[in-house]
Amino acid sequence: MNRFAKVILLVIAFDLTQSTTFAQSGIGLPNQARNVPIEIDADNGIEWQQEAQAYVARGKAKAKQGDVVVHADQLTAYYEKLKNGGTQIWRLDADGNVRIVSPRQTAYGTKGVYDVAKGIFVLTGNPRLITDTENISARRSLEFWEKKSIAVARGDAVAIKDDKRLRADVLTAHFKKTKAGKNEVTRVDAYDNVLVSSPKEIIRGKRGVYNTKTGIVVLRGGVKITRGADQLNGDAAEVDLNTGVSRLLSSGSGRVRGVFGPKNLRPKNESLEQKR
Repeated sequence: MNRFAKVILLVIAFDLTQSTTFAQSGIGLPNQARNVPIEIDADNGIEWQQEAQAYVARGKAKAKQGDVVVHADQLTAYYEKLKNGGTQIWRLDADGNVRIVSPRQTAYGTKGVYDVAKGIFVLTGNPRLITDTENISARRSLEFWEKKSIAVARGDAVAIKDDKRLRADVLTAHFKKTKAGKNEVTRVDAYDNVLVSSPKEIIRGKRGVYNTKTGIVVLRGGVKITRGADQLNGDAAEVDLNTGVSRLLSSGSGRVRGVFGPKNLRPKNESLEQKR
C-alpha cells in the first residue's frame, strides 16, 4: 500500500478534513510547474475506491499545484498501477462549481476533465476565462492545452475588452510567461463567423487575429465594416480597439468598396448585433 492510500485511510477512519499530496504534471492552465506535488483537500474527506482505482474528494474539494488551484464540489482522481508497485494519476475530474485560479487568470465552469498525459483540461457548462485585460466565454467548451500554452473557446466564443467584443465560432488564446514568471494572454486567434463590435461599428470577417498588447484586431476574408447606414467591403481590415479607429485594407487582388447612406437607412439589425 503506498503512502497516498495510507493517508486516505487514516482520514476516513478519523472523519477529518483531508489534505494530502502526489506528484504529477501541471494541472490545467498553460506553463505550470510539472514537477511540483499536487495537494488535495476537501471538507468531507477523500474516499479510496480500489475497484474503480480512484480517489474521490468531496465537499469544497481543492487541488493545488504551485500557484494554480482547482476548486470543485467534488474531485475524482483516477490512477493506474505501475510496474514498480506504485500508482500514477492519469485523469482528474472536477464536478460542480468548478473554478481554476492562477495569479493572472480565473476560469469557471460546471464540469472539468483533465487528461494528465495530454496536459489538457476541458471545462464545460458555459465556461469562461477572466484575465487582467479580457473576459473570454463560450457555450460549448473551454480547453486549456498546457503543452501548447493555449486556451481554446468553442461555440459562440466571445472575448470582451471594455465595451468592445470579439466573437467567433472558435477563439484560441495564446499564453506567454512574463519576466516575473506569470502567464498572460498575448494573442487571440478567431476562426469562422468572426465579428468585432463596438458602440459605433460592426466588423465581420472569416478569421481574425487580436494582439492584446497593441489592442489591434486584423480581420481577413470577405470583411464588412458597418457604421450605421454606411458599409465598407474589402479583403481585410485593421481595427484598433483602444482608439476605435478602423482601416479597410486590400490584399491587391481586389478593390475596396464603400456604400454610404443617410441615417434613416440604418440597418434594422444593427442594435441587436451590438448588444450580443
